[in-house]
Amino acid sequence: MKRGSFRVITGLVLAALMWPALAMASSAEVFRDPSCGCCGAWIHYLQANGYSVVTQEDQPMAAVKARLGVPADATSCHTALIGGYVIEGHVPVEDIQRLLTEHPNARGLAAPGMPMGSPGMEMGTPVRYEVLLIARDGSTRVFAKHGPQA
Repeated sequence: MKRGSFRVITGLVLAALMWPALAMASSAEVFRDPSCGCCGAWIHYLQANGYSVVTQEDQPMAAVKARLGVPADATSCHTALIGGYVIEGHVPVEDIQRLLTEHPNARGLAAPGMPMGSPGMEMGTPVRYEVLLIARDGSTRVFAKHGPQA
């Protein structure tokens, strides 16, 4: 086999092996209350950034958050699963992409509450807010900061 053909075949095999992970990372399952407008705005934001989104509107949100290990002090209005991680609330896409690139041993990310100026919450005066990394043990630490400087 020629060297060039070997490289092409190797590249195709690697692409085929990575395709499921890439597809999972660009798709989101979002759990939300059907009457929540900002949840819909965040879903549109994900879609505008290349994510395919499936919504689940028939499950009690408190139960979803508990099942996925979202700490009570990190909750928001909607919860998503992206690339095997839980994404709680109005987390910016750049933080989700960083999480998927760095791939830490964690449950996921949370933007607690509904911070003004975050994706899906563009109305009102933007505030400074933190996105938290949720560790496997449920503890949190600051992953990113957004909004105007304090």
